[in-house]
Amino acid sequence: MFIKPVRRVFTQDDLAKWIDSDTYKEVLDFITQLQDSVIDKSNDDEVATSPVIAKITHLLDEVYQIIQHYPVKLEKDISRFGKVEFRDFYDEVESRASDLIKPICPTGLIETSTYFADSWGDRTRIDYGSGHELNFICFLLCLYRLDVVNQDDFPAIILKVFTKYMSTMRSLQRTYWLEPAGSHGVWGLDDYHFLPFLFGAAQLCNHPHMKPKSIHNDELVEMYRNKYIYMECIDFINNIKTSTNKQQEKLSLRWHSPMLDDISAAKSWSKIKDGMIKMYKVEVLGKLPIIQHFMFGDILKCPEGIPEHQHVETDCGHVHDLANTWGDCCGIKIPSAIAASESLKRGVPFD
Repeated sequence: MFIKPVRRVFTQDDLAKWIDSDTYKEVLDFITQLQDSVIDKSNDDEVATSPVIAKITHLLDEVYQIIQHYPVKLEKDISRFGKVEFRDFYDEVESRASDLIKPICPTGLIETSTYFADSWGDRTRIDYGSGHELNFICFLLCLYRLDVVNQDDFPAIILKVFTKYMSTMRSLQRTYWLEPAGSHGVWGLDDYHFLPFLFGAAQLCNHPHMKPKSIHNDELVEMYRNKYIYMECIDFINNIKTSTNKQQEKLSLRWHSPMLDDISAAKSWSKIKDGMIKMYKVEVLGKLPIIQHFMFGDILKCPEGIPEHQHVETDCGHVHDLANTWGDCCGIKIPSAIAASESLKRGVPFD
């Protein structure tokens, strides 16, 4: 029996049960298999593409069209934070999710549509982070569990579907100035994403001349941004993370993305590939502020032993066991680098 997925992890004890659960292992194994499926494959490689892959990419095209229905109304005083029109976009995706998914998978719509709707960010906070990205993976995992896609589809899921999801998310981030979900992201890999680096490192494992340090070569990054997911991410970061002076000078990776800079010193992409899985386990699947938002239904079952809590949610959607005055739960609310970049393009001071 399919049920609407709900949140169940609220305490450190719950988190420990989650990490030790079959569902945790299932999610991690799915991500690892997807990563392995694109080793040494570029975005334009010919891979097996079943009819369902075309249906899923069409689904993402539909989401992109919904963005076009809700343009941002330019304000006299440009806000530094997320644009409220995002809520109109989100409401339409949420209301239409079941109908959009039905041609792909008419079974379990109450569960697949929940994960899909929550793949695009938080309606209230107008932000996006690795937890929302994880929801998209859960949507795909549900399709796998329901035998809609199979392992033969895995390369196309990354090279055709996930890349289109990323492209759609870039449009959302630029259009509505989505804020990073928590301030920690700005010191990590990316303000918003983790998985494109995890999958992207696999693509480059045995590349004949692209080394980890190649991310510092702007010409190579630009040349390969459409061919490799990792390079697209670096190109996006390089073009967004500008200084706020009149010249809009690009800052070096060392200044705005020190972790990426450190990773570039690795001897091989294979080491980065393996390290990304280890990091994902700690920084995403093992973080309570993220897993507090993870939803369990009938397809992705709640781990045994986690009680149904009586709780009162805060405005961030989390349960706080202790008073938190430093914003460590969700991070201090900060405007996106995209907001700063777009403000500069329009000649508006961004203080």
